[in-house]
Amino acid sequence: MARSGGLQGRRPVVGVMGAGEEATAEAIASAEALGRALAQRGWVVLSGGRDCGVMAAVSRGAAAVEGHLVVGVLPDTGASACSSLDVLIPTGLGQARNWINVLASDAVVVCGGGGAGTASEACHAIKAGKPLFLLQAPELWSAFFLSLDQRVAVCATLTGLLAGLESLFGAIKDEPPP
Repeated sequence: MARSGGLQGRRPVVGVMGAGEEATAEAIASAEALGRALAQRGWVVLSGGRDCGVMAAVSRGAAAVEGHLVVGVLPDTGASACSSLDVLIPTGLGQARNWINVLASDAVVVCGGGGAGTASEACHAIKAGKPLFLLQAPELWSAFFLSLDQRVAVCATLTGLLAGLESLFGAIKDEPPP
């Protein structure tokens, strides 16, 4: 796949963050569809790697697409990892791994809101100057994160989010292997 958009020929990494055990059915469904859509574009999907909520759903969706690459960044070695991961990174850093999730991503997507961990990842994205997209996030989340940075993209639909990411990363097209 040929890539443009300033990534020096590498696949864009999209970090997808969201609730774990407390994830709503809507957030899980959105995350699974998001994972499929990201992988179909040849983008790497990165999540917190645990076997629950948005993390498991986005990984499962991406893993259903041929040629996928799914990375999970776990807080510690004892965490239950999602079975859909291609690359598993057990950090031993606890919640400090949230910084790794953000810094390893070219863009960060919060899917459906979440708890304090997800909020910290959104704040880290703003602090690190990473593009932050809120997909179907609660109104309170949108208002708060927009008050911190007007560049935060609030997306009501997957189509809107994908358009924003495509604008950010540029065109990606299939080419025959060398």
